[in-house]
Amino acid sequence: MAADLILAIDQGTTSTRSILFDAAGKPIASAQRELQQFYPADGWVEHDPEHIWADTLKTCREVLERAAVSATRVAAIGITNQRETAIVWERATGRPIANAIVWQDRRTAPLCRELVADGLAGAVAERTGLVIDAYFSATKVAWLLANVPGARDRAERGELAFGTVDCFLLWRLTGGRVHGTDAANAARTMLFDIGRQEWDEELLERLGIPRSMLPEVMDNSGLFGTTDADILGAPIPVTGMAGDQQAATFGQACFEPGMLKSTYGTGCFALLNTGERMVPSRNRLLTTVAYRLGGETTYAIEGSIFIAGAAVQWVRDGLGAIGNAAESEALARTLPDTGGVYLVPAFTGLGAPYWDPDARGAILGLTRDSDVRHIVRAALESVCYQTADLMAAMRDDLEAAEAGVLPDTLRVDGGMVANDWVCQYLADILDCPVERPAVLETTALGAAYLAGLATGLYPSQDFIAQSWREDGRFTPGLDPATRRRRLDGWADAVGRVRTQGR
Repeated sequence: MAADLILAIDQGTTSTRSILFDAAGKPIASAQRELQQFYPADGWVEHDPEHIWADTLKTCREVLERAAVSATRVAAIGITNQRETAIVWERATGRPIANAIVWQDRRTAPLCRELVADGLAGAVAERTGLVIDAYFSATKVAWLLANVPGARDRAERGELAFGTVDCFLLWRLTGGRVHGTDAANAARTMLFDIGRQEWDEELLERLGIPRSMLPEVMDNSGLFGTTDADILGAPIPVTGMAGDQQAATFGQACFEPGMLKSTYGTGCFALLNTGERMVPSRNRLLTTVAYRLGGETTYAIEGSIFIAGAAVQWVRDGLGAIGNAAESEALARTLPDTGGVYLVPAFTGLGAPYWDPDARGAILGLTRDSDVRHIVRAALESVCYQTADLMAAMRDDLEAAEAGVLPDTLRVDGGMVANDWVCQYLADILDCPVERPAVLETTALGAAYLAGLATGLYPSQDFIAQSWREDGRFTPGLDPATRRRRLDGWADAVGRVRTQGR
């Protein structure tokens, strides 16, 4: 039979999954494995790269088995990944020199403060579109070189390679023949000049990172390399790659300037397409690469929230308040409101627009009438309030740059938006309609679309846009006075946990 399927590898923060998509962009089979998290010190978060690789292989093989198809049916592979997570490995063996430092990790916050004190914030913002923060890959790599015995000398000799998770998987899939990444992932390292589309030599020198460690940067759709035949049973071209949020933007068909999507997984990430224009932020949002096709770059403004679905996970695992995430919706519906309870999930600091790495989580407004239901609902509401913070900042940035206005709808995706209550509360708090697509796994779908564009299985972006289908539409129904009161309460709660810029 003809090669008429796309295999999408979606390597996320808490799980690794593989999904097979057909020529219409419909998922036909999937396999998933939970990824173990390591917390070796306060504020540290790590993954074992070998676990990531093993789970990738297992899920790829499992999904082919479940679909009862051979690798010869797969036209191409698309990879999407947790962004910013840094891995350094040996070129000779492919072995990591240490655990991956995850994007949530805060160990390099002191180094970031040094960089800000040295006056680099302006240059970093202008060239990379980012704020100086431990969130990004650059200081993680610098930390590994400084703290793994012998790493710096080996790096100087050209023996070590750095990459985000996509890059590491591509290296392993191609048997070490390809050390490459895509423009969207490169844009999240704090080492990449997004205007010139090149690695920035001055930033590399300041952080002591040899240029030889870095991968080649490619378009998001095109031939990255071909897998070793013995991995899945036949050689398969890897033709699509993008970080998870850019992949979700592509999967949501947000191709026109002014289109906005927000993904709710471990964290929450809102991306607003700004077309060929790089729109600077005066609200500490990020200017980033949405995707690069045929050498032409499309930019975006991004707001990054560190904790979204992870707040519900904490309520489940940390508090033991619920048995599974689905129970949160039923509990939230038993209450008219939280009774003034707010949960600020700053477990690893606050992301945009605050960028306060030392803030810590808190539950505020508890009374004798409060019970576990109020805390569970407050966890869900916190995700919506954080999204409102992002959209307010985006609105202001667009007005300041005279770059248009926010769209009148928000497209949402990710596992958390299977919860109808969350979607409705988002619409209520944002005061705008919320659209949920028929395929919630838009991150994997975006990777599949990028891969399929390169092979011709998906003929064009117009085809992808026309394939987008709505599963649910939620319209606002909260009165303005109540909305304002709840947002004011949230702002007060956030102010109480902040350590910077109060």
